[in-house]
Amino acid sequence: MADPSNIYAGVAGYFGKPDQTGKVGVFRRAASGNGGPAGDWQHVLGTVQAYTVFVHPKDPETVFAGTNDGVWRSTDRGATFRRTNFPDSKKEVWCFMVDSRDPKRIFAGASPIDVYRSDDGGTSWRKLATPVIASHCKGPFASRVMRFAQHPKRPDEIFAALEINGVMRSTDGGETWQDCSEGLIKLAELPHLKNKIVSDTTAEGMLDGHAVAINAADPDAAIVALRMGLFRTADGGKSWQDMEIRRFSPTTYGRDVKASPTEPNTLYAALSVAAASHDGGLYRSADGGQSWKRFDKVQVHGTIMSIGLHHSDPKQVYIGARYDGEVFGTQDAGKTWQAMPLPGEVQHIYSVACG
Repeated sequence: MADPSNIYAGVAGYFGKPDQTGKVGVFRRAASGNGGPAGDWQHVLGTVQAYTVFVHPKDPETVFAGTNDGVWRSTDRGATFRRTNFPDSKKEVWCFMVDSRDPKRIFAGASPIDVYRSDDGGTSWRKLATPVIASHCKGPFASRVMRFAQHPKRPDEIFAALEINGVMRSTDGGETWQDCSEGLIKLAELPHLKNKIVSDTTAEGMLDGHAVAINAADPDAAIVALRMGLFRTADGGKSWQDMEIRRFSPTTYGRDVKASPTEPNTLYAALSVAAASHDGGLYRSADGGQSWKRFDKVQVHGTIMSIGLHHSDPKQVYIGARYDGEVFGTQDAGKTWQAMPLPGEVQHIYSVACG
């Protein structure tokens, strides 16, 4: 019987190319057919830009899209999407997380920095209190909540990665948040970690958070993917240590990091040259991040923006690169890779997911 899983890609506006045109939204294709990879891409949501696509880990019929107009949801494996009862119009949503205790409780992270919660499986949402944290870096766009990571044993403890504002942490299930960026700013005093492109501080690169993950085999540590690489905290964000990913990869711009949901101690990291670049690689660690090896066997022509891991099949791994609709995937644990580019002219890929 064919695997019913789908692959999804979220497409949003051009980065640095506002005059160009192309399709945006969510694309979907079957992960495989009878005996092998199959399926053409379908453009299943085109009325909004999609910054993230998220397959519910317990119910793959339910798929969420974080867009430039709140949360959209599908209850038919991505065939159709409708806008949910989301309280704020034109609010950018960049990430989702399902509470490990309750599959109907779902968090959404937004820009400007806000956290929303649904208690009914995503039908309706309410905005939690806006996090009261310092603004460390002023840039050309509002800071964004890019990713959540929940402690496997203390589920009220949640980390959040913030684009150009570091990391924050909640110990009460997202009701209140504490700033965890002081240690990152301190590391930015080191000459090789100073970086400034769009702001007034050389700590900018260390505050440019894109993703955060917690490995179930090391539940008290959180790993954040930043412009300057991968960094780890084991004390709740009071201090951070450089994981020195440059020992294993010639490119160190960390856009995504994910812990395998099926293989304890296994991590994946998307590493490229910069936000706008034409090279990058997917790296895998089987020892909790102590060592890394190149996992993909492809040449991307844009920054790798997202890693898609299947919630129950560790053999399926997908990546999306920013430009030209580039999506690549493996369904045999990295032995072979397939190019599956999005059709026609599209804007920039921000997210890939599968399930």
